[in-house]
Amino acid sequence: MKVFMDDNFLLHTKTAQSLYHEHAKKMPIYDFHGHLPVEDIANNINFDNIGQVWLAGDHYKWRLMRTNGIAEHFCTGNATDYEKFQKWAETVPISIRNPLYHWTHLELRRYFSIEDLLNPNSCKKIYDHCSNLLKTPEYSIKNLITMMNVKLICTTNDPIDTLEYHEKIKNDGYEVKIIPTFRPDRAMNVEDNANFIKYIHKLSEISEITIEDFSSLMDAIENRHKHFHDNGCKISDHGLTLLHATNYSDNDLEEIFRKLLSKQPISDIEISKFKSAFLYEVGKLNYKRGWVQQFHIGAIRNVNTRLFNNLGPDIGCDTIGDYNVGKDLAKFLDHLDQSDELAKTVIYNLNPRDNELFASMIGNFQDGTFPGKIQFGPSWWFLDQIDGITKQINALSNLGSLYHFIGMTTDSRSFLSFPRHEYFRRILCNIIGSDVEKGLIPADTNLLGEMVENICYNNAANFFDM
Repeated sequence: MKVFMDDNFLLHTKTAQSLYHEHAKKMPIYDFHGHLPVEDIANNINFDNIGQVWLAGDHYKWRLMRTNGIAEHFCTGNATDYEKFQKWAETVPISIRNPLYHWTHLELRRYFSIEDLLNPNSCKKIYDHCSNLLKTPEYSIKNLITMMNVKLICTTNDPIDTLEYHEKIKNDGYEVKIIPTFRPDRAMNVEDNANFIKYIHKLSEISEITIEDFSSLMDAIENRHKHFHDNGCKISDHGLTLLHATNYSDNDLEEIFRKLLSKQPISDIEISKFKSAFLYEVGKLNYKRGWVQQFHIGAIRNVNTRLFNNLGPDIGCDTIGDYNVGKDLAKFLDHLDQSDELAKTVIYNLNPRDNELFASMIGNFQDGTFPGKIQFGPSWWFLDQIDGITKQINALSNLGSLYHFIGMTTDSRSFLSFPRHEYFRRILCNIIGSDVEKGLIPADTNLLGEMVENICYNNAANFFDM
């Protein structure tokens, strides 16, 4: 019987162990998509305790706690940090086979050198040990990042963000690059007319452009796109239920905008036309400035009305959607490709049934200008686990080029999430090592070691070029 989480955790063959320990383990981390609060990095704060860093904004944990019958008071409510941590310690033992069980113990080991399992009996000892360390200068946020050998972090930022904290980090001379990502979702979310109008007023103010029609909206977006570019940004990101590609005319767009400004309802087809045009125009800006564009496709968000009304978004009440995404995805990419304005692109699916669809789609638009110009993004959100990662790698390998894959990102709000890169790397090495020992691929240690190092870091660093 193997020991839980030993040095060869998830590495089931000698080849896998060699690939991980000699190649993957040493590679830095290039975290090209996440949701870490940049203000906390700029101010280099210390957390008061492990409950604060783990439970203040982690909706993955809240979902499991609710599943374990834990009252909302201990998830997002006013319970003390230690009370919340106690409830998480009660939940961890019942989370066996969920990736959070592995992530929890990887984080305890990598940051705090704790090999005990978290449960109600070990709760107080672990809480005190971690919390005491987190209060020391060595465990400030910047040091938490550097101790994991992180070289770059991309944050997710609205166009109206001033980027003042990114500027502060740069001026302070922090050795890790903290780069903004341009996420203009709110500028096209016209389903909620009232909030859309409030938002474009803010966008108008910060861009100093009067927004009175679709054309002036895009002028304001271009203004902020340039501002982000001038502050080091080279990525746009879009969180989408569907990637829209409905035909539209200029007259359609102006009529839709007129209705929005006069607070008239618009139809589903008008919503789709508006979003199709908006995404296409942003796509052209991305190509113009040499950016990468990322599309996270397929989530049904905020399905629990009661919790959404009480707590707002991003509280663990989103789910995998079952949409037909292939036709419009192809049409959207083709639209930009026809005018030779298709930027480097990363597409992420949330429904695992779409793995082969996405893996085959990227091959249609590779144009020989850059290796792996169109990428099938890493397993995301609900798929960020052993089975999901394995299936994504297998689909990409079967239908594309694993060698050019840009690897893993955390997509996280937690400053202790970087061991997820280790988790991915171990799974990757295990897949390759297993194939070698089955005789499916040659035992070419130079080629395979190079491929692993590229997937873990080099490919992403070259692809995003920041």
